[in-house]
Amino acid sequence: MLVHVVSIFPEYLESPLQCSILRIAQEKGILQVERIGLRDFASDEHRTVDDYPFGGGAGMVMKPEPPVKAVRAVKRADSWTVLLSPRGAPFDQAKANQLAKKPHLILVCGHYKGIDERVNELVADEEVSVGDYVLSGGEAAALVLLEATARLLPGVVGDEESVNTDSFMTGLLDAPHYTRPREYEGRAVPEVLVSGDHEKVWQWRRRKALEVTRDRRPELFARYALSDRDKQLLLTED
Repeated sequence: MLVHVVSIFPEYLESPLQCSILRIAQEKGILQVERIGLRDFASDEHRTVDDYPFGGGAGMVMKPEPPVKAVRAVKRADSWTVLLSPRGAPFDQAKANQLAKKPHLILVCGHYKGIDERVNELVADEEVSVGDYVLSGGEAAALVLLEATARLLPGVVGDEESVNTDSFMTGLLDAPHYTRPREYEGRAVPEVLVSGDHEKVWQWRRRKALEVTRDRRPELFARYALSDRDKQLLLTED
């Protein structure tokens, strides 16, 4: 996958791209990330990328010319351009799965009060939001989207089964996890996890995933289609 990130502050992404999954994906040649500085596409000597909003009001608005020119400079026939915006569609695991199938992503980071609507109309394929809150710019949102998507690319994570059982991949939150030591500050690992009985372990993890989702994210649980076995497991007690 090739990703271009269009930003006023391309240096914002420098350190995160050198860490963890994003670094590994690039070193393996599975992911290539290029940063594009918006000011390089400004048309005046001061490299201006913002201006006052038509109609008045507080704040500055990102001008249309720099981001439109930047996107068009790298756009290909198979490109998919995402505008990071608080008014966009919510970013979730399903969206990450969709984006992971795209060979070329262009992520446009907004800034200031907002971005001129003509950028959305002329070059964006969709608007995406990483949450119901406002950031100073879209760079942090781009990193969230990039990491959630990159880890789904085949070969990035060594054990793909680990990815497939993560929270949200099946529509449920993940079950609790434990490792050594077996007891810590008076709290012991549930006996079933050290029993060696794989069927009982599966049942425990499945029940806990159902319970955690029901208790912490009732809106997800309400949408989930429970099987007869799921309903039976929820009646089981430790």
